Amino acid sequence: MREKIQKTVADTVNNLFKITVDVDITRPDEQFGDYSTNVALKLSGQLQRNPKDIAEEICQQLRVTLSESVESITVASNFINIRLKSPSILEAAKAATSYRPKTYEGKVIVAEYSDPNPFKVLHAGHLYTSIVGDGIASLMELAGGTVHRVNFGGDVGLHVAKTLWGILADYTNSTDSDVIGNAAGRALEALRGLGSKSLLDKANWLAEHYVSGTQLYDDGGEAVKLLINELNRQVYEFHSKNNHDSPLAQIYWMCRQWSYDYFQEFYKEIAVHPFERYYPESQTVEIGMATVREQLKKGVYEESDGAVVFKGEQYGLHTRVFINSAGLPTYETKDVGLIMLKWQDYHFDKSLIITSNDQGEYMKVVQKSIEQFEPQLAASSIHLTHGLVKLKGGDKMSSRKGNILKAADVLEITAKANTKLIGKENKLTTLGAIKYSFLKQRMGADIIYDPEESVSLAGNSGPYLQYAYARACSILGKVASTEGATVNDLEPAERSLARKISEYPETLDKAVTEYMPHHICTFLYELAQTFNSFYEHNRVIDDPRQVVRLQLLEIYAATLKSGLQVLNIPSPDHL
Repeated sequence: MREKIQKTVADTVNNLFKITVDVDITRPDEQFGDYSTNVALKLSGQLQRNPKDIAEEICQQLRVTLSESVESITVASNFINIRLKSPSILEAAKAATSYRPKTYEGKVIVAEYSDPNPFKVLHAGHLYTSIVGDGIASLMELAGGTVHRVNFGGDVGLHVAKTLWGILADYTNSTDSDVIGNAAGRALEALRGLGSKSLLDKANWLAEHYVSGTQLYDDGGEAVKLLINELNRQVYEFHSKNNHDSPLAQIYWMCRQWSYDYFQEFYKEIAVHPFERYYPESQTVEIGMATVREQLKKGVYEESDGAVVFKGEQYGLHTRVFINSAGLPTYETKDVGLIMLKWQDYHFDKSLIITSNDQGEYMKVVQKSIEQFEPQLAASSIHLTHGLVKLKGGDKMSSRKGNILKAADVLEITAKANTKLIGKENKLTTLGAIKYSFLKQRMGADIIYDPEESVSLAGNSGPYLQYAYARACSILGKVASTEGATVNDLEPAERSLARKISEYPETLDKAVTEYMPHHICTFLYELAQTFNSFYEHNRVIDDPRQVVRLQLLEIYAATLKSGLQVLNIPSPDHL
């Protein structure tokens, strides 16, 4: 209906004034109507006329062309306000549940998010970006896009070497590189003994050794740093020489697989869409190095003190190192390789990347460097950032120090809060609580997570919406079908509910355009509140208007379910 009105207004303006104009359709307060446009104000400058007079002239024509579906068209403060007839507003509500934006129709999108590093445990930030990234990817799918969900993580690099030394240090006090082989042999036997432990236990064990290895690197003196740097070089060689045989190589490959298996188990536990591909840094190194060295010859990158850098100051950015003085690639070069691999694999129209806020300036430099030799790839990239996830009253945390809020911790404390509230364990409402709490907040700022608030049945929470949907299903289950009923008029409360439902398409459009799922959360909460207010004063079953109200209830339930599904939140019909 919104699109029909938009087109009719544009056609009317063209017929009257021979002007082509973009018509904005907004939602006024309900007392003024269902739709509003300021097109007369936009035309006043071109026509050199009073906007109110222009609006009145447009209204006269609209009252004729829209007479079948519109009850009234009025002018207020230069705005044209349009109020639909009852059958039309109900029809708009019915159509809302099946509406799908077409923003990405025919487009190929690569959505990269979560990005956990092997040899570390998943923290709350990974939980957040896994949920919100999945939600944004689903929005792009809803809008017609072919979405490929991918992951990226560091299976090579200094953090891996630190973890390996944290493991080896349990079996030797020496920093002589000659003892690495013996220590690795003993460590390998110990690792084989961990085979029966859960994947989460193994991930926690690796995280503990990353912390201990980091502390040794920071506090152990120059000899320890040299040894860990040597381990870092050897890890790259495990890949370049396909070394799977030495004890240290076996430790590396075994621990890396533990991490990958743990990631997959985690994604299944939180019920997000599976990732199509995991890009390890070891696979992006070769193409990244080749690309940077090629562009070094062309002047995009420069040599500086034995390293290869990109000087971003000329673009209002800063200088970053892409190949260090030891000839090893940095994260920057691996990101260059990543986008080149993504392009080879998918030939995407859009590349979505979600990271934490602290990666914002870093990514600007990387993208600006890519823009110099692959401008279309840089232009097609969308980089979204988010803040830290903290418990209410919590402090900033660091995986280097081991005081992180783990993803598993968030699941556990939310499950306990949910069980305490409803008296039983319910995984569906626990997931609903966590997902909705993350999705309802506008992406960008830090996320303060309150487990008690997330499971509340009286506030703006996932379980509140899940129970609202289950309640609607329960009412509908008491009666037969309402097919064949004709609605000629709606009472004020019925009309308000239908009008609210009809706002769903605009909400989806806005969420897709801005990559912001929180708009859907806000709409669903307001929709549930509107229905609850309606139901409090209007009986549905055994009322003379039962058929009409059941139709409204069916549309309401379908819209609520649709919104929850877009957010990947479970919508069971009973709880």
